[in-house]
Amino acid sequence: MIIKAYLKPHCGWSNGVRAILRKHGLAFEDIDIINNRENYAEMVRKSGQPLSPCVEVDGIMLADVSGEEVENYLLSNDLVKPNDTAVDTPTNAGCSDEEHARMETKPVRFF
Repeated sequence: MIIKAYLKPHCGWSNGVRAILRKHGLAFEDIDIINNRENYAEMVRKSGQPLSPCVEVDGIMLADVSGEEVENYLLSNDLVKPNDTAVDTPTNAGCSDEEHARMETKPVRFF
């Protein structure tokens, strides 16, 4: 299985996706859409929309998804089996106040 995850470095939704992929022991490419303009443009082109996270699983794009939604997709398509492994972060939550503060202190400029 080839998984490309278009994620923000510090984001509740992105961290939830990472947690689910780790929970199931899946290898994935963690693609930074904040610090690399080309990665963001690729995500928008492939997903047809500007919101993240987006996860591409064997060529199928899951656009603007939470970790919970990614797990539901993987389970319902028999790509993983259910397991009771605990995750270290919420899988369906936005950014915390701390994550927002971290992003504010590191402005990204693309020009």
